[in-house]
Amino acid sequence: MRKLLMTAFIAATLFISGFAGSGINKAEAASYGVSASNVAKKYIGVPYRWGGTTPRGFDCSGLVGYSFKAAGKALPRTASGMYATGMFVSKMSMQKGDLVFFATYTKGASHVGIYLGSNQFVHASSKGVRVDSLSNPYWSKAFYGSKRI
Repeated sequence: MRKLLMTAFIAATLFISGFAGSGINKAEAASYGVSASNVAKKYIGVPYRWGGTTPRGFDCSGLVGYSFKAAGKALPRTASGMYATGMFVSKMSMQKGDLVFFATYTKGASHVGIYLGSNQFVHASSKGVRVDSLSNPYWSKAFYGSKRI
């Protein structure tokens, strides 16, 4: 009986500590995105390079992955892989640092950027790393969804 009570006590303690720590994880997650967006903005003007993952040249997921890694969070290599992570966020609820996804050349998430707020996002396009508006007709039509990491 004593072992059973001790096991129940330990299980309850672990269960409750998981809830107590969840606020910290949410704050950390939010800070990853904000930090990553600040990193990405430092590379505005860097040229586009297919498969590029360094400041010598980025593709879209290379820029996002590099920025989040610098902020302390590793992400999958591709836009579709990134779309498979994180928590869905509605367009109306997006915050600075959320990932924005677009269906450009194929079905599903094929392009990714980092939301900056005020309907703006930073991404690596064929014209290099730049900031664009989600209201731009091209991006508005191609918008696929957003995720919070």
